[in-house]
Amino acid sequence: MEKTMDIEFLGTGTSLGVPLIGCHCKVCKSSNAKDHRLRSSLLIKTESQNFVIDSGPDFRQQMLRTGIERIDGILLTHAHYDHVGGLEDIRAFNFLQQKPLDIYAQDIVVNDIHKKYDYAFVPNPYPGVPQMSLHVIDSESPFQIGDTEIVAVQAMHAKLMVYGYRIGNFAYVTDANYIPKKEIEKLRNLDVLVINALRKSKHLSHFNVKQALEVVTEVQPKRTYFTHISHDMGLHSEVEKGLPANVYLAYDGLEVRIN
Repeated sequence: MEKTMDIEFLGTGTSLGVPLIGCHCKVCKSSNAKDHRLRSSLLIKTESQNFVIDSGPDFRQQMLRTGIERIDGILLTHAHYDHVGGLEDIRAFNFLQQKPLDIYAQDIVVNDIHKKYDYAFVPNPYPGVPQMSLHVIDSESPFQIGDTEIVAVQAMHAKLMVYGYRIGNFAYVTDANYIPKKEIEKLRNLDVLVINALRKSKHLSHFNVKQALEVVTEVQPKRTYFTHISHDMGLHSEVEKGLPANVYLAYDGLEVRIN
C-alpha cells in the first residue's frame, strides 16, 4: 500500500524569478499571484518525514511561508545558484534540530557545495556556519532516508548532468532538456509528474512546452505540473487554457495530495 504524500510548490520560477527586476511585461506587471514565481523548489511531506528539493536563494522566505520546523533531508538537483543559494539559511533548522542537515546529491554537486560553502567545512569553523551532512548518491540504485525510498533520475541540462527524483508514484524533474531512454523508464506508472517547461519557444538547456509535452506523452502520468516557468511563458490564466487535459501550470503555494 502506497503512503499518502503531500507536495507543495515552494517556487515555480526561473533563475531570476518572476517578476524580473526592471521588466514591464504583462506577466511581470500582473496582479495575479499565480504569475509571481520564486525560484523553483518543492516541499514533500510524507506521513512521517519532510523533504525539500533544492534550496535556492528564496529558501528562507519559502520556509517561513510553509511554517515547517523540521526537514529530514534536502535533495539537490544540481549546483546552479538558483538551486543551492539558500543553503546558508539551513542554519535555522540546525538550531531547531540540534544537528547538521542531511543533504543528498550526486558527487559533482557535493564537490561544488564544498567549494561554494568552503567556510562551513574548514577545521574549527566560525560558530554559526551552516552545518551540513553531505551524502553522495547515484542514479544506479535507490537510496533510503528513514522509511522513504528515493530513486534518482538522470537528465541533461545542456551539457550538465542533473538529477530528478522519484518517490513512490511521484517524480520531479527540473532544469532538463533531455532525459535518456534508460531514465525515462523510471518515470513510468506515475500518479504525478512535475517537469520543467520554461516557455513556448525553444531554449538551449530547458524543455519548452512542446518538448515537455512529448515527455508527458511518452510516460503517460495521470497528472502533470509544469514548473521552472519564465515570464516569457505568458499569463498563467491564458497559458493553462491551452494545455491538454490533466496537464497544469504549477504556481507558488500550490498543494497536491498523492495517495
